[in-house]
Amino acid sequence: MGLVVQKYGGSSVADAEGIKRVAKRIVEAKKNGHQVVVVVSAMGDTTDELIDLAEQVSPMPAGREFDMLLTAGERISMALLAMAIKNLGHEAQSFTGSQAGVITDSVHNKARIIDVTPGRIRTALDEGNIAIVAGFQGVSQDKKDITTLGRGGSDTTAVALAAALDAEVCEIYTDVDGVFTADPRVVKKARKIDWISFEDMLELASSGSKVLLHRCVEYARRYNIPIHVRSSFSGLQGTWVSNEPGDRKVEQAIISGVAHDTSEAKITVVGVPDKPGEAAAIFRTIADAEINIDMVVQNVSAASTGLTDISFTLPKTEGRKAIDALEKQKGAIGFDGLRYDDQIGKISLVGAGMKTNPGVTASFFEALSNAGVNIELISTSEIRISVVTRADDVNEAVRAVHTAFGLDSDSAEAVVYGGTGR
Repeated sequence: MGLVVQKYGGSSVADAEGIKRVAKRIVEAKKNGHQVVVVVSAMGDTTDELIDLAEQVSPMPAGREFDMLLTAGERISMALLAMAIKNLGHEAQSFTGSQAGVITDSVHNKARIIDVTPGRIRTALDEGNIAIVAGFQGVSQDKKDITTLGRGGSDTTAVALAAALDAEVCEIYTDVDGVFTADPRVVKKARKIDWISFEDMLELASSGSKVLLHRCVEYARRYNIPIHVRSSFSGLQGTWVSNEPGDRKVEQAIISGVAHDTSEAKITVVGVPDKPGEAAAIFRTIADAEINIDMVVQNVSAASTGLTDISFTLPKTEGRKAIDALEKQKGAIGFDGLRYDDQIGKISLVGAGMKTNPGVTASFFEALSNAGVNIELISTSEIRISVVTRADDVNEAVRAVHTAFGLDSDSAEAVVYGGTGR
């Protein structure tokens, strides 16, 4: 049997009973002959509670100290889980991200992994131990400071370790039974997907599907690490995310799923001179502020004024920073003003099969129209169509599109065992 990396989310280890249940599952994998490396998140809502505490102490906490605080949650989980495993008669050793060899850049709160040097993990495995690693964290390559990887970073930690250790699979345990055609919290008739390609999963994750972080899927695709998404609350088979499975040719479904995201805001730069270099200046300002943007739309310029409007979406958490950065460059760029809107939502239809099936776009917009949903922005790729609408319309829009494309399940409703979505 080969090496298996398992990752458990916060809802799986939310309390002592959850930790003991997870420990039994890990020991079972060990008894089946696997070498086992476990990546664990903070218990339940611990990270949110630490963030709230930091904000009570300081409205703008220093990045270095903020990371030092947040990593405490995973360290608690890893130690308790190691204790629970030892109580079952098996040896386990816990490691922080830095002890596990997770090397990152120096960007606090959203660091990226540069390298993984898991020497201590290999030693622990060679000695017959189960290795427990704190997710979501690493150590910067230059200053040796503790860093965090951003929301969902434990997924990325798990896949990065799986690649570095040449694992046969990375199992992501969460509070649902796999990847569904839509969020089962919104669409009760969402259907579990047995297998999905890296390409489609990457689009779903980038479009708001919370079951996997898009950085995790990118890493898995790059190193060809199969991911098995499953629930820690049941013994059911989950969803396999990989390249085409073996030699068995799979006729990919036209549509893989519908994703939604209400964590973004929209900024409109009003009265931009319609001449070369203006858009570049706007987006260079945003890039220099280290802000990622999503959808971009530029209107046709008015013939009478020679001015146009440029709209783009970005995370709500970066909205204030983006507005401040653009205001500082208002004179140099020459736009008239800025409009900010954080009451928006994005709905995305994803599927590699839509490339060769006419009528998908028409059916998508007809479904939204029939549901009375107004569209504000549109963005497309070969395997995705995304629209921005009012946040209040998102749930109804997702259900309408899901039904329109025949994705509703005829069987029992999807089960959400936890409540956090991770």
